[in-house]
Formats: sequence, C-alpha cells, structure tokens
Amino acid sequence: MPLKGARPHLLYVAWGFPPCRSGGVYRALATANAFARDGWDVTVLTIERDLWERRTGVDPALEERVDPRIRIERIPFDWPVLEDDLSRWPALRALAPRAWVKARNLLDQRPFPEKVYGPWRRHLERATERIHAEHPVDLVVATTNPHVSITAALHLAQRYGVPYVVDYRDAWSLDVFSGRRLHPEGSTVNTWERRALEGAQEVWFVNEPIVQWHRTTYPAAAARMHVVANGYDEPAAGSEARRTDTPLRFTYVGTISGKVPIPELVAGWARAREQEPLLVDAEVDLFGYLGYYGAAHPELADALSTGAEVGVHYRGPVSKTLVSELYAASDALLLVLGTGRYVTSGKVFEYLATGLPIISVHDPGNAASEVLKGYPLWFPASDLSPDGVAAALRAGAHAAASHEPTAKAAGRAFAERYSREHQLRPRITALRAAVGATSVETM
Repeated sequence: MPLKGARPHLLYVAWGFPPCRSGGVYRALATANAFARDGWDVTVLTIERDLWERRTGVDPALEERVDPRIRIERIPFDWPVLEDDLSRWPALRALAPRAWVKARNLLDQRPFPEKVYGPWRRHLERATERIHAEHPVDLVVATTNPHVSITAALHLAQRYGVPYVVDYRDAWSLDVFSGRRLHPEGSTVNTWERRALEGAQEVWFVNEPIVQWHRTTYPAAAARMHVVANGYDEPAAGSEARRTDTPLRFTYVGTISGKVPIPELVAGWARAREQEPLLVDAEVDLFGYLGYYGAAHPELADALSTGAEVGVHYRGPVSKTLVSELYAASDALLLVLGTGRYVTSGKVFEYLATGLPIISVHDPGNAASEVLKGYPLWFPASDLSPDGVAAALRAGAHAAASHEPTAKAAGRAFAERYSREHQLRPRITALRAAVGATSVETM
C-alpha cells in the first residue's frame, strides 16, 4: 500500500501515445497529463516511436504537449503483417501467403486473444515487473484498443495487489456500429474481459449507451463503471467576426475511414448548392488521414473526386496543434460519423467548444446526438438522403451567415460540461483517495 500523503505512482499503459497520430491518442495524452498535474508520478508504457515513423505517420508536435514530468517507457512491438522488406519474410509467407496469415493469426492469439496484438503481452509483463521494481506502482490505468494493454494491469494486480482502471476508448465485445455482440459468453475473449472488469477499481467508457450495455453484460462490475467522455482539451478559437464579403467555409476534421459517410455528404452538398444561394460559392474543407493506414478505398476516393467538382475539397491531415487555427477560419463545422447508436466521436466535444454552428451528417440515433442535444447551434440531418443532408446544410448556412454572438456564447457555455478537466477531475480525486494519497496539486 502507498504511504499516506506520498506522491502516488501511476503506470499508464497506452499502445498509442505521441507521436502516434491516431484519434485515440488525444484521450491518452490528456489523461496522462491530468494525473501529472494532480501530483502523481506518471510513467507511460507504450511502443517504440520508430514504428509510428515507419508505418503509420506521426504528429511530432503532439510530443511537445506531453507534461515534462511524465516518464515514457517505450518497449518493442512486433507488427509482422506490415513488414515490406521481402528479404525478411519467412518462406511460408512468400510461398503460401494465405496459409502464413492463418498461422500468424493463430500464433498471435496464443498469449492473448487478439490478432496482431496478442504477442505484446510478453513485452508488457516484463516491462511492468521492471518498472514496479524500480518505483513501486500504486495504480495502473490501461487504455484499450488494443485490449492486450489490460494484461499489464492484471499482471501487477495478481502478483502485487496493485489496483487498476480499465479505460475503454473502444469496446471489445460490442460492435459500436451494428450494436451486435462480437464475442459470446464463455469465449476466451469473454473470460479475459470478465476477469479484467470484475477485478478493476474502476472501468471507464466514453458514453452512456456503451456503459449501459456493459453494465447489463457484466453486472458484477456495474457499480464501478463510469462515463468519462472524451471532452476537449482547451476552448477552440472559432472566428469572432466573419467578413460578409467572403463565401462561407465549412470544415470537417477527423479520420476519414470507409464508415464515414462522405459520399452522402457530397450528394447532400450538391443538392443544397442547387437550392440555397448562400452555398453557391461556399466550400467544404475535409482535414484528416484517409483511413487508419493512409489509403482510401475506391468508393471514398470516387466521392472525393466528385466532391472537388462542387466545392468539397480534401486538404490532407493536420497537426492537432493547428486545429484551432482551422476553426478560427471556419464559419460552420461538419460532424460526419459512421452509423451506430454507440458512436460518439471525440471530435464532437472539440466542435462544441468553438461555439460555431455544427451540422450533423450521421444517423440521428448515434450517441453523438445525445451529446449535442440542447446545443443552440446544432443542425442535424433527419437522415442521410441527399434531401435530409441538404436541409441541415441550408439551416447551418443561415446560422453561419447571421453569426449571432449571443447564440455563440450560449454554445460555448453549453460546452463547458465537456472539458477534459470536468470529465477527469472526479475520477482522479476518487482514485487518489482509493490508493491512500492525500496531497493534491491544482490541475
């Protein structure tokens, strides 16, 4: 047990941490920084940065936002499926690639039931032993996807009684898009997940629909489950006054995967342009990576090509540190999300903080709708048909053109409940008490 009043030591386990550029990295960065500001000694356990540089791309500016008091431990992660040096391929892969993939998947899941990521368990457990020996750990927070990160927490809990938190950035047994269960009762995944959740000090989820599903599925852990929404790190700028002699500019920021309804956005935008004079010269800027590995599938590529003809432009990825400037140059923001009642997106909170009009281009049943309900400048599409999207775009255009300061101030006031500090403060306070530490610094 930690000494009363001592600085507690947090081990934060996150496969994706700066300079990783994936969407989930912002939650990881914000959480680690929040604990450091609260007076914890924080060690982040993550993978070697070289993998991000070689395989998926990096956002180096994010590293500058890591609290300098945080110690980062980077350990190996093997990703054979992305190996493009043919000289390093085993003979089976070269001669029978399908057989190799099948064998690789089976091998990956022997230490832990997760394709690709299972072998990381060995590296994690060795690292946690070393870190705990050097500086005893008082609490582990393991953020999932990959879910193998929970093995670090379970290892220290079983051997040394260290309490832990499971932070679900993405669900494991729940498909958040379809709502179906992915791993049945009694499966290996179900066994691991039940063990992790029922032994946790706390379990965090990003929205209410997801936490309710897990409370029903794992009732023994229900009382320790909490919603910790993604939130925003700092109020985004947003433009204070727009020039009335310039065309309206609509902005989307986020990963553009195959589940994001860009074709529906383009069709609705083209329809709205035909109907609304305010949109004749207006433009849409799309910022973000194409997919999680930098490539667009054919349908998305076709939509982007068509969009360019009607003022919808793909502008490429943008550093997190420059996003505020994009908002400052925007008149309205587009929330374009894949369908699913459990889907929120971290971007919605950042959008709210701007006070700008937000046009939702997603299924009305998405969890994001619950977050936005009550926001004074929210214009949701009734459905994803061209007419449904066009109607929302026209309404958003009129709000953007009027640029009503009272509505904008009301929007920013509404967003305050979703700041990272507001989301994390109650949980960090409770965990500090749980580990027996009493001194608190100001976040």
